[in-house]
Amino acid sequence: MEVHHHPQVEKKSFKEYFLEFLMIFLAVTLGFIAENVRERIKEGEQGEQYIRSLVEDLEADTARMNNIIRFDEAKITALGSMYSCYDTVSGDLKATSCMGILIKYSKVNRPFIINDRTLTQLANAGGYRLLEKEDADSILSYEEMYRSTYNFETTIYQDAQNNVRNTLNELASFKVVSPLMNVSSLSGGDTGISELNGPLLFSGDKALLNKWFNQLQLYLRITKAQRTLLNALDAKAASLIIFYRNNHHLG
Repeated sequence: MEVHHHPQVEKKSFKEYFLEFLMIFLAVTLGFIAENVRERIKEGEQGEQYIRSLVEDLEADTARMNNIIRFDEAKITALGSMYSCYDTVSGDLKATSCMGILIKYSKVNRPFIINDRTLTQLANAGGYRLLEKEDADSILSYEEMYRSTYNFETTIYQDAQNNVRNTLNELASFKVVSPLMNVSSLSGGDTGISELNGPLLFSGDKALLNKWFNQLQLYLRITKAQRTLLNALDAKAASLIIFYRNNHHLG
């Protein structure tokens, strides 16, 4: 009868088991670290894309704000003639030609709406976590400053313009004032009609005339306040553009 001899298997020492475990652990750990590094690089690149996109939005914002500021400055200059015009019209209710330029520059406001393309993406996609704290804080500061300007624009500024326009509707002759109101002040250069085709006043109500000029005076002061807010917001946007370009080495 043959006797089979089983080969003896040497038992591994504790040291060998430990080395195998250590190699597996190191492989898993290095893979995890590599994946984290790749993810961080990807997030960093995405954050840089957000910053580049934001700079483009800010440049568009400053261009629009500068146009509106120039329009408001022209408005302020034109409305400054209201004082001499009031003296002229209150002395002769038929001498209303000077009111044409006042109506032209008080019939509409030019609103500023922020370019929120990147801001919306940052909010909806949780993109703020990809940015450095200083970058994120500066963006939030700009948004807050814009909201204050927008709230003033849509309440106090717009209400003042509405009051001037509503009183003019009671004060003015339809046939004389309608050509001025049909020309949009939102067109480029604002080359709309400002000449009156005849005496403007529908009646000789001096109290209503006085009310319109008082409202116009308040509208002028509020327009100056709106210009101040826009100038500050424009300066903020311009400083952010420089900040991001320098900090992120944007061309």
